[in-house]
Amino acid sequence: MNSQASRLTELRKTNENSVAAKRLSYLFDEGAYTEIEAFTKEGDGLSGVITAYGFVEGNPVYAFSQDSNIKSGAVGITHSKKIIKLYKLAAKTGTPVVAIHDSNGAFIDGGVDALSAYGDMLKWTSNVSGVVPQIAVIAGTCAGSAAMMACSSDFVIMSKNAEFFMAPPFTEGAGTAESAAKSGTAALVCDDDKEAVEAARKLVSMLPMNNLSPVPMFEFDNPVSAYGKSAEEIVKSFADNDSVLELSADFGGASYTAFASVLGATIGVVATSKTEDKLTAQDCSKIARFVRTCDAFAIPVVTLIDTEGFAVSAESELAGSIRNMAMLANAYAEATTVKIAFVTGKAYGPAFVALAGKNSNSDMTFALADAVISPLAPETAVEFLYHDKLKGATDTAAKRNELAAEYMAGEASAIAAAEKGAVDDVILPEEIRARLIGAIEVLAGKRVSNLPKKHSNMPL
Repeated sequence: MNSQASRLTELRKTNENSVAAKRLSYLFDEGAYTEIEAFTKEGDGLSGVITAYGFVEGNPVYAFSQDSNIKSGAVGITHSKKIIKLYKLAAKTGTPVVAIHDSNGAFIDGGVDALSAYGDMLKWTSNVSGVVPQIAVIAGTCAGSAAMMACSSDFVIMSKNAEFFMAPPFTEGAGTAESAAKSGTAALVCDDDKEAVEAARKLVSMLPMNNLSPVPMFEFDNPVSAYGKSAEEIVKSFADNDSVLELSADFGGASYTAFASVLGATIGVVATSKTEDKLTAQDCSKIARFVRTCDAFAIPVVTLIDTEGFAVSAESELAGSIRNMAMLANAYAEATTVKIAFVTGKAYGPAFVALAGKNSNSDMTFALADAVISPLAPETAVEFLYHDKLKGATDTAAKRNELAAEYMAGEASAIAAAEKGAVDDVILPEEIRARLIGAIEVLAGKRVSNLPKKHSNMPL
């Protein structure tokens, strides 16, 4: 073997034995991938990042993986140029990007060049946003400008021991995976870097290749779970068996978001029946973000409504909660993907309008037979509609409950809503899957164009 061949073998072994390389092997089919600019150097050593392409479930994916063991994964000009090239290729080919972050920041002696490097990377992350899926895996430290870059992805997945912050966290618990999950920054938290990368592999396989590609199709088994009370149970009763992947579970106590498949095709699921009765500002933000992501890649959105409405209090009003509520309504109204809603329980006031209102916020709306659809909470409606009947009652509370039950069984019933055209059909729980399949099939050719504009100015 000549000297050049020996050197090539030595360089390849160095790369293949790195932490960054091992993490990429977790992502790609059979652990195989091809490096891009494999031997570029940063100063007198390797650049501290591997950029590569390979296949995930048979579909091409680009990825970069930083290595904190090489100069602490410090980002320099060469390092950034490798990553930028990856994003440019993704833009040209319409191919998803998985970013595995593990860097302590920029070269200390990089000066203003480091700022330019991060600026270029942020620009390209934004350029391909909504064009190709982007998933960020925080496998070690991700701080400062890199944190902004990672957070610009469609989804962030963290190892539970990873660190994710803008500036060094001085408050106990800040910068941890736990805090990122609670704030809605991280969609998933995994036990270690291997599990985190494997979660990214599963997630990217459920997403279309790009904004012009159809949703992926999988082999599937019919659901085996019976209809239940919780959001998880309801979804499992109509989604393909073992296909549900919940996201942002620790953010927003009244909402549930997940990807699943029906007849092997990916859908996005939003449910408002989790642990709280009313939607908070966090829930509105969580749902709006998820719906916009689904819409960017034409993934059908299935919404399950069981909520008393939006949480209203002096404290929440002062915190600007109405802005988040308007953002949620805007996200649904602007989305042109297929939107199908099922009222599975309560649907009161503005929440019904925002989540299941026909034409703008839902293409088809179904209600279960025992659903309650009302412009006001039944107890409040009784005060307005049956005020005379409440007068003179010996037990006002008991009479109010009696009248509320009468109102829910009559004026606020699912059948009454169907008679007035507010819902398309009234169904039984065991009919959800069949209705969903039929609606997706008939709406598959949906073509909607919004008014020409750069974008909506939603209240972020």
